[in-house]
Amino acid sequence: MPEDLAAQALDLTEDYPRSPRAFFAGYILAGRMLDKCRALLNGTAGEYEYNCRLDRLFLEFSGINADDFKAFVATGATDEEVAEWINAKAKPHSPAEIAVWNFALKCGRICELPPDRQAWVQEYLLRHVKPELHGRVLFNFDLLDAEEGRLG
Repeated sequence: MPEDLAAQALDLTEDYPRSPRAFFAGYILAGRMLDKCRALLNGTAGEYEYNCRLDRLFLEFSGINADDFKAFVATGATDEEVAEWINAKAKPHSPAEIAVWNFALKCGRICELPPDRQAWVQEYLLRHVKPELHGRVLFNFDLLDAEEGRLG
């Protein structure tokens, strides 16, 4: 494994990846996916999963293959190099299409999810999020941000 990769990889047994809301290369979810991919390659992913359901939302929209992304990240590429790679490899979308996709996910409300997903969110919320934050979990990514200490 390149030393650059080991130096850049987070230890997700001790820290959290970026918020799913964080913009990276013009997209939400991409930076979080990068953090998880680096940690997986470094053996420090803990309970975090690369190419999970959220990652696949970005991968499907961008048209990027998860294995190709992982192989490029494994070279030890910096954030800037990964952002350039994403922008070179992603399906062409207008800035408006990207903004609509970003904000549809970023601003999606839990109450708009299908009933079975709402039930899952409620159960997860009750088990993993401090009770004082329950009333603040309204949007899709609030759950992760609350659990990871960014919603407080």
